[in-house]
Amino acid sequence: MLDFPRWKVWSITLGLALMVLLAVPSLVPESIRNTWPHWVPKPAVNLGLDLAGGSYLLLEGDTSDVQQTKLEQMREQVRLAMRRDPRVEIGDISIAGGKLSFMVRDPGKVDAAREKLLPMTNGVGTTGQRDWEIQVVDSTRFVLTPTQAGLAQQIETAMNDAREVVDKRINALGTREPTVIREGSNRIVVQVPGLQDPSQLKALLGKTAKLEFKLVDTSVTPQQIASNDIPVTSQLLQYENGAPIVVNRTAMITGDMLVDAKQSYDQQGRPDVTLQLDGAGAKRFARVTTENTQKPFAIIVDNKVISAPNINEPILGGSASISGGFTVDSANQLAIALRSGKLPINLKVVQESTVSPELGNDSIRAGVTASVIAIVAVIVFMVLTYGRFGVYANIAVTLNVLVILAVMGMLSATLTLPGIAGFVLTIGTAVDANVLINERIREERRRGRSVMQAVELGYKEASRTIFEANVTHAIAGAIMLVLGSGPIRGFAVVLLIGIASSVFTAVVFTRMLVTLWLRRKRPSEIHI
Repeated sequence: MLDFPRWKVWSITLGLALMVLLAVPSLVPESIRNTWPHWVPKPAVNLGLDLAGGSYLLLEGDTSDVQQTKLEQMREQVRLAMRRDPRVEIGDISIAGGKLSFMVRDPGKVDAAREKLLPMTNGVGTTGQRDWEIQVVDSTRFVLTPTQAGLAQQIETAMNDAREVVDKRINALGTREPTVIREGSNRIVVQVPGLQDPSQLKALLGKTAKLEFKLVDTSVTPQQIASNDIPVTSQLLQYENGAPIVVNRTAMITGDMLVDAKQSYDQQGRPDVTLQLDGAGAKRFARVTTENTQKPFAIIVDNKVISAPNINEPILGGSASISGGFTVDSANQLAIALRSGKLPINLKVVQESTVSPELGNDSIRAGVTASVIAIVAVIVFMVLTYGRFGVYANIAVTLNVLVILAVMGMLSATLTLPGIAGFVLTIGTAVDANVLINERIREERRRGRSVMQAVELGYKEASRTIFEANVTHAIAGAIMLVLGSGPIRGFAVVLLIGIASSVFTAVVFTRMLVTLWLRRKRPSEIHI
């Protein structure tokens, strides 16, 4: 136990020295870190919402339109499937009453239609149910009804996708360490440290950013629009100013074909949004614009027509632009929304709050004060109780704190107020191992062991208990990390890092210091 070759001493010393250096950026204000040369590593701990101040939003998904979206998607799938060989002639597809229905014109092709529909339904987890129920009514009319299990799965998928889109959009704003987590079945919690004005964030998250390019149906007259006599293959939309426009129901380009979107300027110097399509989108856009030269097409975002330019010539480059009275900020927000993908479900803000930097500074001061008091109290107690061995334990505690900061900085972890509580707890428990070791050494000396034997047996016998105790702590911390969220996870991160670093510094590092002292002094008596 007391065998420390030179290579091991140097490895431990250099490793801890590196950790100390990596902890320095977290102890220095950001304004000073920014003046350092760019090649200097600056891994620093980020402060959470409760310490740095910022914005808190609770978003709720509108699940009422999930069924309608599911019906519309299935309508397009059915229409395309029935057109494939062997073709099945069907009548108009209705999605009224929360059900999809259509009639097969040839009764002899009912079985062929069913064969086409079956692959379009899927099992739902381990429920034994499918996401669609297929019925044949009056021998030729099919009725497809989404099941409750299928709708629940659709909502779960939509909320998970929405969380990913929200995360992408917030990160595109350049904010640091935002927290975006699910809460319940239809809510998302958003915490953005350092953002004091949530209005820009709310405006960005309020966009579903559903992008579509559709050809304008110029055959529809104003009289038909006024009487709402719109062909089944077309739909009535509105410009942002409320003016009506009729477009084809089938989109020629959708947001799924978008590769990039960025804010730019048109030839007159007005802000607009430039789009770049992927390979499939570029080919489709080129083909449609070639076939429909001199016809208008509508650029639609969230079912609002932004503009309806004329196709003067085939657009072959796979790029397009959206203009429509944007400001630089509104164009940039639209570009971010399009670039990060469309929200699969509408989100509304049901709760919001702002934490001021002053409140965060108060929390930091209180946390630092508690940490300093804890450190001083532990140092005084250990020195008075164990003398030289207490000094070694105090050095280990100090290094333990710096190692935690270094590891959190390298992981770009976020420190919250519960995390500071984890720090204070770690400081108190970091000396537990040394207390066990020192008391065991005392016991061995009372039994008449020599100094070397007492120290060796003290570390050897106490180490087993130390590792077993910290394994139970680690299990509890791991459960909090996996199942917890927000402040609970912040506490668990600090706790788990502190357990690993405290065991190393309290057992390995102090044993090295004691071994080097015993080799050098060869004492016949120790005061512990």
